[in-house]
Amino acid sequence: MRDIKKLEQEIENIKERNRRVERDKDWETSWTRRTSIAITTYILIAIFLVIVKVEKPLLAAIIPSVAYLISTATLGVLKNWWLKRLR
Repeated sequence: MRDIKKLEQEIENIKERNRRVERDKDWETSWTRRTSIAITTYILIAIFLVIVKVEKPLLAAIIPSVAYLISTATLGVLKNWWLKRLR
């Protein structure tokens, strides 16, 4: 009987770990995460460009942020294509 309880607990632990992994995966692919990274990137690059006295630093800082968003959007498509080729 004790072995059954132990196995049940191990199964519950595995299920909880799987739920945690799924939540982490959801976060990694969420637009909330992507957008917050893009905004942070924009702010940091804008500050850097102001410090080095680039002309129109707020406009120039948009480029890497948009490039990041585009790359993360297209990587999902590329990943799906790659996964299909593995089968």
